[in-house]
Amino acid sequence: QERLVESGGGLVQPGGSLRLSCAASGFNFNREGISWYRQAPGKGREFVAHVARGTTANYADSVKDRFTISRDNAKRTVYLHMSSLRSEDTAIYYCTAPHRNLWGSGTQVTVST
Repeated sequence: QERLVESGGGLVQPGGSLRLSCAASGFNFNREGISWYRQAPGKGREFVAHVARGTTANYADSVKDRFTISRDNAKRTVYLHMSSLRSEDTAIYYCTAPHRNLWGSGTQVTVST
């Protein structure tokens, strides 16, 4: 069964950091690009970052220079390193394998004092 499982969310103060993980199973992970999206309360789902099959990455302007996406093919895991977090980064974060139309169930990130 194809699956993506996110973890690592939580409550963090403004200016803090978190690392999210997306663990894949059931498909050939090494051949797939993986993206992170997020959905804030009352808003639509928006693109955050993407890492291709190699290491090529691209980011939404709102997170560029603060977030870093990476992958470990041996562990079948994609990471999202988030720093300088702001209240507007509060959202449920989802990982997806876009070419497979496969989504995880999300992990909550709350940035608040």
